[in-house]
Amino acid sequence: MDVAHCKLDGNADAVEFCPHDSHHRVLAASTYTLQEGDKPTRNGSISLFNVDAEESKLELFYRLDTAGIFDIKWSPVGGNAGPLLAQADADGHVKVYSLECTEDEPEAKGGFLREINSEKISSSMCLCLDWNPSATSMTVGLSDGSVSIISFAESQLEILQEWKAHDFELWATSFDIHQPHLVYTGSDDCKFSCWDIRDSPARLAFQNSKVHTMGVCCIAKSPSDPNTLLTGSYDEYLRVWDVRSISRPVSETSIRLGGGVWRIKHHPFVPGLVLAACMHNGFSVVKVDGEKAEVIETYTKHGSLAYGADWQRGGKPLESKRKNSLVATCSFYDQLLRIWMTKSEIPA
Repeated sequence: MDVAHCKLDGNADAVEFCPHDSHHRVLAASTYTLQEGDKPTRNGSISLFNVDAEESKLELFYRLDTAGIFDIKWSPVGGNAGPLLAQADADGHVKVYSLECTEDEPEAKGGFLREINSEKISSSMCLCLDWNPSATSMTVGLSDGSVSIISFAESQLEILQEWKAHDFELWATSFDIHQPHLVYTGSDDCKFSCWDIRDSPARLAFQNSKVHTMGVCCIAKSPSDPNTLLTGSYDEYLRVWDVRSISRPVSETSIRLGGGVWRIKHHPFVPGLVLAACMHNGFSVVKVDGEKAEVIETYTKHGSLAYGADWQRGGKPLESKRKNSLVATCSFYDQLLRIWMTKSEIPA
């Protein structure tokens, strides 16, 4: 069921609901627009919205002009600080903002982003990033195939180590949320890798170069199962991995979603429920249960590349029996942001 929609000020590529208490209505959306010419420029923005599904409202309350943005991530709940929003941009910077809200608006219906720090990571473009569970460091993927590990302490960013992880653009990097000394990477070279960052330089724990037939776009560890990890690829498959055999992970289940699987998001509290942005084929809600994976819903009301997708947090499982889940999605060239509810009720 459609709730609301709007057009952004540029090509939309990422949406992220704030996971922190009292800020669950806050949605961040980022853009990346290439201005071609003799001297090409890559411009972007971050927009903050207040989302109220019950009143079908999508209210813009803040917008910030930036360099072209490839990825944004809120700091995880339970970290040392928050809510913080990190951006990876085309100028090779990682920037961290604090969400500032006035005391008389505890539900964050207004506010702004205050830049805390900015670090030039590379002359290459920063394509993706992920926080570790304690929000004390980030992993950043670069367009030259390198990955950087950055510390974040006392509002300061510092590059801890950087290494050449892949041969081509590195579109996916993430921490193992159960073993945060492990970092996963995926690239246009079709390789899916895991690195142990307790060593410096990081030690390659495993690498699979045979399963993905095209570039690896996204990697997401299951929050409910420490043995399960998902990858998405340009080859249109969502793959489920068992990582108990860390030296040789096994791809147990795969499902073809079509269009290229650009982004995958686990449901905040329903194990095995996944939201996928499928580039040329809209968005899919997938149920993964052991060796079985099936599409239970699709959403095709975007007219361009499906890039950004996220679930709204909020409501503990016992409190959430009432509702279908609220979803934000965005598409690139038509600059469209949509808020919608899943058709089927999500079990608590």
